[in-house]
Amino acid sequence: MKSVKTLLFSAAVASAAMGIAGSALADDQFIALPSYRVGPYAAGGSGFFGGIIDYFNLVNLSGGVNGVKISWEECETEYNPSRGIECYERLKTKNGGATLVEPLSTGVAYGILDRIAQDKIPMTTIGYGRSDAANGKTFPYVFPLIASYWNQAAGMVKYLGDKSGGMDKLKGKKIVHLYHDSAFGKEPLPVLEAQARQYGFELVKIAVAPPGSEQQSQWLQIRQANPDYVILWGWGVMNSVAIKTAQRNGFPREKMLGVWWAGSEEDTIPSGDAAKGYSTMTFNTPGTYPVIEDIRKKLYAAGKGNLADQSRVNSVYHMRGVTAGILWIEAIRTAQERFGKGKAMTGEQVRWGLENLNVDDARQKAIGALGMFPPVKTSCDDHEGSGAVKVQQWDGKKWNAITPNWIIGDKALTRKLVDESAAKYAAEKGITPACLK
Repeated sequence: MKSVKTLLFSAAVASAAMGIAGSALADDQFIALPSYRVGPYAAGGSGFFGGIIDYFNLVNLSGGVNGVKISWEECETEYNPSRGIECYERLKTKNGGATLVEPLSTGVAYGILDRIAQDKIPMTTIGYGRSDAANGKTFPYVFPLIASYWNQAAGMVKYLGDKSGGMDKLKGKKIVHLYHDSAFGKEPLPVLEAQARQYGFELVKIAVAPPGSEQQSQWLQIRQANPDYVILWGWGVMNSVAIKTAQRNGFPREKMLGVWWAGSEEDTIPSGDAAKGYSTMTFNTPGTYPVIEDIRKKLYAAGKGNLADQSRVNSVYHMRGVTAGILWIEAIRTAQERFGKGKAMTGEQVRWGLENLNVDDARQKAIGALGMFPPVKTSCDDHEGSGAVKVQQWDGKKWNAITPNWIIGDKALTRKLVDESAAKYAAEKGITPACLK
């Protein structure tokens, strides 16, 4: 096991082997990466963006996408919304213009939401951001791929219902939502509140001021509430503090269920023995895959990997980054099928590719990622493409999937909320919802 000091150092320091930018040529496919590798959320940013860049380099080693190489540039945001907006503005016109952007920050995503449609640059928000952006008629340039916060929350309630012996057994139970006091932490509330009414459980909302390094008063409230379950909707240092404070207060980790941003090695290893038995949601299945082994052999064995600490390869954050890279490359490949093989795609063309993704089991197998994430099939009506989730549990050394199959919560509810919220947003902004061609 690594020490906390080693983990924090390796999370913050990215390997300089590949630099902060891919070497850009005029006919490259340029992607903007407003990333963060320093600050309180460095572990998430460095692992995620490191995984993306590793996959880009793997694709480039094999000649790119039908001969088109991928290039990129990072800009350090420190997970700060104003800095993220500045980075977006700085990167969007570089190298002939960015054709895709991913900030991995709800705050930054909200900050550039209105700009990307004007700039015709699609933005993915993989596993986070505005859940109503699944409605592609109102948000044609936003793609909350795989699963939004709303479908994750619905999946959480489904899992807790099944764990309790059936959804009807949730009646009379008490569930605490311990959340990062930010747009991120508040995002699942519409679903949790609706399902509390539907199934008759009591929802107790307890906020934690970022970064979350002090939680004694919150856990005193939890002790007094004596809930059946605690949903930990945390990020960064907040997660390990919550896990360790739960142990000190005698709250069983088996009764805690974390958001997937509270489910990485960087959350559990610093927590020590306190983390054993702790579970979280995930949109990846823990394990090893041929595509990850290719990254090890072809990049890291040759000294070309993006992460300084090779032990982080195939970690939760790294795998999520590789997953993002796969979905982007498949979108570019799909766009080329329509607009011209062997050509760099414009932002509008990549947007079309993202809206017409079909990464099914067969395609995952061809990539070497079968089962690593749920099949993703998008459309104008559905910019999410799945909504399926799993639950993983920490055994003291590694994560293990404890739900063999993908879980899908109440999608009728989440779709209703998506359409209502999107309609309200469209009215406020004077948008006429429509599918783009």
